[in-house]
Amino acid sequence: MSTPTRTVFRGSSGELVGKLELPSDAPTAWALFAHCFTCGKDNSAAGRISRALASRGVAVLRFDFTGLGESDGDFAATGFSSNVEDLVCAANHLRDQFSAPAVLVGHSLGGAAVLAAAPQIPEVRGVVTIGAPADPFHVVGMLGDVTPVVESGEATVSIGGRPFRVRRQFLDDIAMQPQRERISTLDAALLVMHAPTDQIVSVDNARIIFDTARHPKSFVALDGADHLLSDRADAEYAANVLAAWASKYVSNPTTTAEPITDDPAEGAVRVAESGPGRLTQQISARRHRLTADEPRPVGDDAGPTPYDLLLAALGACTSMTVRMYADRKQWPLERIVVDSRHFRIHAKDCDECETATGMVDRIERDITLIGPLDADQRAKLLDIADRCPVHRTLRSEVSIHTAEAPRQRLT
Repeated sequence: MSTPTRTVFRGSSGELVGKLELPSDAPTAWALFAHCFTCGKDNSAAGRISRALASRGVAVLRFDFTGLGESDGDFAATGFSSNVEDLVCAANHLRDQFSAPAVLVGHSLGGAAVLAAAPQIPEVRGVVTIGAPADPFHVVGMLGDVTPVVESGEATVSIGGRPFRVRRQFLDDIAMQPQRERISTLDAALLVMHAPTDQIVSVDNARIIFDTARHPKSFVALDGADHLLSDRADAEYAANVLAAWASKYVSNPTTTAEPITDDPAEGAVRVAESGPGRLTQQISARRHRLTADEPRPVGDDAGPTPYDLLLAALGACTSMTVRMYADRKQWPLERIVVDSRHFRIHAKDCDECETATGMVDRIERDITLIGPLDADQRAKLLDIADRCPVHRTLRSEVSIHTAEAPRQRLT
């Protein structure tokens, strides 16, 4: 087994720093490890479990969440949602550089985070929680008296003997997490590991997670271990069980049949099959990653459909165009909401259509303008909405040229 490799990638708000634990031979699978609250990638449990998994053929990326360890950002400005976003960014990094993670492993609050991130990483086949709370709000108990946070908006709390600044937004964020719904709809195998004598996160949390989740699911008691798995033997036992369990669901790394290793050309958007689902597509647009799919039973419902994305493009462009105009005019527009629907109608039912027979596509777009605008301002903004570039593209004559890409790009 080689020495951990340092890796840097873009996170939710700045660069994140991680370590890759690689097996001596080609990995049988790739995993992503989420550390406990205020810990880090160099936490002893994270290191021991990652190294033990690597020794059994599973490559692991462990990294510091935003504002912790070597990663960029201000911890006080982060929250549970930013941790989830960091995990998705880490998965994108693995997908781009190596292979998408098939297994997510989370320790303590990191366990709650991987449960929340799993639906956004379509290649995930298995999720493992170690000493995880059933609800992220459990972490409030570690903050002691949070009254100063609520009253002043920010306070310094001591966690594990170290001072951390926590803002009210952090508490608001974790209070709004639909964790039970996420667990009940998890579309991956689940392994719940918990010490019966855990003094930080009661084992009752494991029972709630296990009872809420659908099959396939398993529970393993880490008898005699503490919350941080500070004993090497406990960490290695957890890794042994974890690796054996994962082998049932992941036989080899998830890759595309013909991986495309270069970046898309400037201004281009790339769509490629991502592997786990028959129709699942991975979309690369600059540094951003999206997933497209079709609903079950045709697809795996791992992401929005192509028409969903078309409506999203129109809605986003509409909202941006209206916002820029309102700001330029200094009008009191507080918020814009755009709801769009696509369907097909008979041409004879479309008064403004030139086509007289057959079916035509129709998009209905409802725009909600929030703010103390007068009638003239509202009418003008609705007129501006029709001038958004995507709207104009959809209404104009479009030429689409199709050609086979040079084969040397597919290596």
